[in-house]
Amino acid sequence: MTTPSQDFRLEPATFADLKGWKDDDPSGLFRAMEDCRAHIRDVKPYRTGAAGLTANDLLALLDEAKGYEPRDAAEARAFFEERCQPFFIRRGDGARGFVTAFYEPEIAVSATPDETYRYPFYRRPDDLIDLDDTNRPTDLDPSYMFGRLKDGIISAYPDRGEIDRGYLKGRGLEIAWAKSEVDVFFVHVQGAARLLYPDGRMGRITYAAKAGHPFSAVGRLLIERGVLDRTTISMQTIRDWLYAHPQEVDEVLWHNRSYIFFREADVSDASLGPIAAAKVPLVAGRSLAVDRLIHTFGFPFFIQSESLTHLDGGKPFGRLMLALDTGSAIVGPARGDIFTGSGYDAGELAGTVRNDADFYILVPKAAAQRFG
Repeated sequence: MTTPSQDFRLEPATFADLKGWKDDDPSGLFRAMEDCRAHIRDVKPYRTGAAGLTANDLLALLDEAKGYEPRDAAEARAFFEERCQPFFIRRGDGARGFVTAFYEPEIAVSATPDETYRYPFYRRPDDLIDLDDTNRPTDLDPSYMFGRLKDGIISAYPDRGEIDRGYLKGRGLEIAWAKSEVDVFFVHVQGAARLLYPDGRMGRITYAAKAGHPFSAVGRLLIERGVLDRTTISMQTIRDWLYAHPQEVDEVLWHNRSYIFFREADVSDASLGPIAAAKVPLVAGRSLAVDRLIHTFGFPFFIQSESLTHLDGGKPFGRLMLALDTGSAIVGPARGDIFTGSGYDAGELAGTVRNDADFYILVPKAAAQRFG
């Protein structure tokens, strides 16, 4: 299949083409598949991406996954082998796919501000509205999905710099306050966090909306300035540089005009991952953020990367995953973000993932006939 606007093809493959498939154990996916099924049937279907695969195409597979408990890894793999056809995602420019990773940080916060806790996480403001082709001003790029409604006029919402300088102050939107604006920024990048209060209570926040401006990577800015090396850059090196140059933090962070708003989320079961864009809990090591304009949530993807070894004890990465999230920086048909889990160790794993990878999507056999 060719989609001119995205320039890629789905090429029929076999499970034998999936390097690492026979060593994978996708047993951990079935709970998430049940959650996706419940959302599609009881809430609403996921939006269809440009690849042309629909939530309805997925339902038969999800129905059969309901209550399924494989005895071992081989039986779990056989479930997909019997019901799905793999397709290699071939980029039009011939380049390989690319993966990064994300996690759910744990961050110390206070419910009230003081001299230590000064940097807020904000709820969605009431003057932020959703945009579409019917109400988006002509001077705003079609990528803007949010804007400001003030005095009957829709315009771009204030960006990161304006908000940090006090645009929302005094409106009662603060969920909690953190100690460091760098920590707040990285929670924005991750899109969720566990909040650790001084009294021992744990809270959780997750993405609610954003100001609408495009994401601009501060890492790329620091590479262009020659202060970080392209070959060794990671979340850790970016964070370390920012902490070492406090006088430059605002100017660098404001380069990324995108700003994220949060909502408080359930944390009654701390073993579950955060609920992300697909409206189901993420599964550590098995959840993938994809470009939702191209791909439809809930579909299984097999990701293979011989250079990505630190997630699997030195072995090349090869795992079946579910598309359960998206992100501003996740753009393209073979671009993914791997969820590594919650807390410090998960962050250490996620921060250094920047690897070429091959992307295969598993399509239920009835729908696969349209693409073969």
